[in-house]
Amino acid sequence: MMKMKIGLLGFGVVGQGVWQLLEMNEQEMLTHAGVQVEVLKILVSDVHKDRILSSDNPLYTTQWKDIVYHNDIQTVVELMGGINPAYQCIKEALKSGKNVVTANKALLAQHGVELTKLAEEHKVQLRYEASVAGGIPVLQAIRDSLSANVINSIIGIVNGTTNYILTRMTQEGSTFEDALQAAQEQGYAEADPTADIEGFDAAHKLTLLASLGFKTEVSFQKVYREGIDKISPLDIEYAKELGYVIKLLAIARCLNGRIEMRVHPTMIPAGHPLAAVNDAYNAVYVKGNAVGELMFYGKGAGALPTASAVMGDVINVARHQQQVNAPTCPLHYQPSGKEVQAMDQTSTAFYIRLLVKDIPGVLGRIATTFGGCGVSLSSVIQKGETEPVSLVFVTHKTRELALRQAVKDILHMDELVEVASVIRVEELS
Repeated sequence: MMKMKIGLLGFGVVGQGVWQLLEMNEQEMLTHAGVQVEVLKILVSDVHKDRILSSDNPLYTTQWKDIVYHNDIQTVVELMGGINPAYQCIKEALKSGKNVVTANKALLAQHGVELTKLAEEHKVQLRYEASVAGGIPVLQAIRDSLSANVINSIIGIVNGTTNYILTRMTQEGSTFEDALQAAQEQGYAEADPTADIEGFDAAHKLTLLASLGFKTEVSFQKVYREGIDKISPLDIEYAKELGYVIKLLAIARCLNGRIEMRVHPTMIPAGHPLAAVNDAYNAVYVKGNAVGELMFYGKGAGALPTASAVMGDVINVARHQQQVNAPTCPLHYQPSGKEVQAMDQTSTAFYIRLLVKDIPGVLGRIATTFGGCGVSLSSVIQKGETEPVSLVFVTHKTRELALRQAVKDILHMDELVEVASVIRVEELS
């Protein structure tokens, strides 16, 4: 039997989930994993806040140094979130010779390379399975189980809040505002939902996925990002007519030595497995040159699913702590020469919805403008009988730069009322 003494930095939803999981499955972990986990200290900001443990519990401390510098704590579990003071806490814990388990995707996306180097330097482990897709063990699968593969692409629905909102809009015809309010009432969205609906959360997770999948350092700053706040019920409706579903996708591809990294609303075929991922569920679709296509699916958030991933990391730390060079889940590798491709050089198909004046020949002039910029049209649909009229275009696969130039030229046309929507289309074949 191996013993692992841990300290919890944070005791919110996930921290309390870890405590519950230990109470539920302590014997299971002991019997089948051979690991006994003991919590020695818990960091809280306010001991009087209502939690599953009483306010006078002796495990509580309001000083992070009581955990990071505790002589008997072997592994620090960081569940505070945010950059500071989590960054300082993790750095000091690693320097003190303690293993670290974290679910902090924002911190890792910005400082993961530095922290994994620090873990290696001090011969301790840094693990972060819970930072992407909650309880879905996708990082370990990419790092270990698929290590014999060259991974070509990683495409995921990795933010439960936005997926819940788009599901409500698709299934119930809700507006974005109403669906967001429902997400907040259900506890899926924060009071300030910016990180979710503007794609920051998904971009952080994509940074970690791409780093592991392509075995190269990638920068969060180079992830192209768009949110879902401009998606309308009309776009959802037209997508259905065209045989598509709109999802916020995190897309990473490695082609010809270049890496694509982008997060944006995407129309995908209604028959694709990712199209059936609804509500707050997550899924990650991975393609390797040997294994082919795999999809990892499950709950991407929540107390117990995330606690499951956290405790899985704690158990793996215990199993590997006797090794001289225990795995640190690196986010840095030898220089690979792989560059992140500029977004304007990326090629996809596009859905464009224009509002125009009902003037004879307007459709032909717009089609000619697209053609003049090298954008080939796959289909055109005219909607509405009163002004302004909706024109819906779907292009063949085309370079982003060409599409942007076409839209720029169309903006100067007198017949145009509004460029209402531009959404990328991925066939995912």
